[in-house]
Amino acid sequence: MSDRILSWHSSPSKPAYTPPPGAVDAHCHVFGPMAQFPFSAKAKYLPQDAGPDMLFALRDHLGFARNVIVQASCHGTDNAATLDAIAKSGGKARGVAVVDPDISDTELAALHDGGMRGIRFNFLKRLVDNAPKDKFLEVAARLPEGWHVVIYFEADILEEMRPFIAAIPVPVVIDHMGRPDVTQGPDGPDMKAFRDLLDSRKDIWFKATCPERLDAKKEGGMGDPWDNFAAAVAPLVADYPDRVIWGTDWPHPNMQDEIADDGHIVDMIPRIAPSAELQQKLLVTNPMRLYWPEEI
Repeated sequence: MSDRILSWHSSPSKPAYTPPPGAVDAHCHVFGPMAQFPFSAKAKYLPQDAGPDMLFALRDHLGFARNVIVQASCHGTDNAATLDAIAKSGGKARGVAVVDPDISDTELAALHDGGMRGIRFNFLKRLVDNAPKDKFLEVAARLPEGWHVVIYFEADILEEMRPFIAAIPVPVVIDHMGRPDVTQGPDGPDMKAFRDLLDSRKDIWFKATCPERLDAKKEGGMGDPWDNFAAAVAPLVADYPDRVIWGTDWPHPNMQDEIADDGHIVDMIPRIAPSAELQQKLLVTNPMRLYWPEEI
């Protein structure tokens, strides 16, 4: 694997929608720079550099105030690139780490001091080779106070994931709603199953994210402007307004075949959260509760 891929728009448009003051892009990543932060030997993709300077320039261009930087799978369990970006943010970023389940309590405390507030468990077989649920539960029980667990999986394994999710002893955030088939609509089996999961625990949150991924033409969706996504996700946001957050997913890992305009992704926000009250919860109140509770 030697060809480095580019998966993000080089000149995204300015969104028509203006986020409220203090808005948080609560799901984004950094890649490298590789010369300073090499990618994992186990990485399933090799992206071009997308470092903190690019991320923060995009943040400002799109009208956001803060970022939550999620450790990308291409960096494995070496969180140095994410920690570097948080350190360079001037207090405007927090993070979600990926860790070896055998990580020490001292190392977890160091991640906390570096701005991490959660750990991510990835169950996408095309991205990770091993996802040991028993070891994940052990480390989840040792997290610093106030942390949560982020889980990334696809809808076809939701049912088998439920006992594991139920056993996690801290709040849970589900990436991209567990990747439902949005072409089924808001009442389709995938969305119904996801609602059942949300109803099983009052501390399960979700990210109403990735229209460009879930409604991509190559996946049988509509493509931009992602009408299937808007129709399927808006009722979910309306019904669970206190447990939903949002993010760009920049630099859109593995989306090199259908590169999305980030300005258009931001313009999805008022389509899934039509009122100012919903937008405030989605973009400010809820992510601040999870990542900057000391400022509330």
